[in-house]
Amino acid sequence: MRKGQHRFVAGFLFFPVVLYLIFVIWPYIQTFGYSLTDWKGQSQTFSFVGLDNYTALFKDDVFMGAIWHNILFLVFIPVITILLALFFAFMVNAGGRGRSGGVSGVAGSKYYRVVYFFPQVLSLAIMAVLFGAVYRSDGGGMLNGVLIKLGLVDPDRPVEWLNEPNFVLWALVAVVVWHGVGFYLVLFSAAMQSIPRDIYEAALIDGAGRAQSFFRITLPLLWDSVQTAWVYLGIAAMDMFILVSTMTAGDYGGGPDHHSEVMSTVMMRNFLLYGRSGYACAMGVVMLLLTLIVSVVMLRATRRERIEF
Repeated sequence: MRKGQHRFVAGFLFFPVVLYLIFVIWPYIQTFGYSLTDWKGQSQTFSFVGLDNYTALFKDDVFMGAIWHNILFLVFIPVITILLALFFAFMVNAGGRGRSGGVSGVAGSKYYRVVYFFPQVLSLAIMAVLFGAVYRSDGGGMLNGVLIKLGLVDPDRPVEWLNEPNFVLWALVAVVVWHGVGFYLVLFSAAMQSIPRDIYEAALIDGAGRAQSFFRITLPLLWDSVQTAWVYLGIAAMDMFILVSTMTAGDYGGGPDHHSEVMSTVMMRNFLLYGRSGYACAMGVVMLLLTLIVSVVMLRATRRERIEF
């Protein structure tokens, strides 16, 4: 670095770093501090209680159940979304066969990209309203209406998808997967288009089928993108606040009878409804630690030697 250049770089970095410390790091520090008190949220008078809030957390059946629900989301949302996105990306990029014997996407692949990506342009609020209509607990709901027409559901006893403990979590998983597949399809398609077509054509000449091309060529060369998608989807699965709070029953969601509860809904209910702000801050700290652990574990578990081409 030339003389004086470090001052130029430091000058550009100074203000962004200061803003980051003020608006990101300092709130985390404040949250941890409040988690050690009995702060009520409204008053600035509070007492130091040490680790009592954290001790109470692990005796809270609702919060422990919410952690279990987040773990279920963490397992199923990334796996289902990535598998579907990889399959569709492969089909629209290399799943067809060109007339000249080359490799191309399936017929109409340009239109499929638009159709698959369309859910991504919808906000979460619109998604909640849309799937609220899909999961309506009467014959007017789209899902119940289809099942009634097929004779699979009694018209007098339609399924209450969001009020049935055995179905509510899977209904939420379906919404997240429907929303996310299009984005990750575009992500994987962009990475897939950088793979030389010669590799696919050489495999085609050697007699490789679609499945062999996918597992032997596409997946190893897209592993960095898959790893990134896994981390982002894992972080999303640890949140889920907007969908759960707007689509399920109860104050800030979580119904029926806490069967769809996640950590963020329990935290917001304690903070805004019950006035147990110090306790809610302890939940926020636990959420932060769990999210960091999940991110590190996913990066470690999916780490492989990079393949260059």
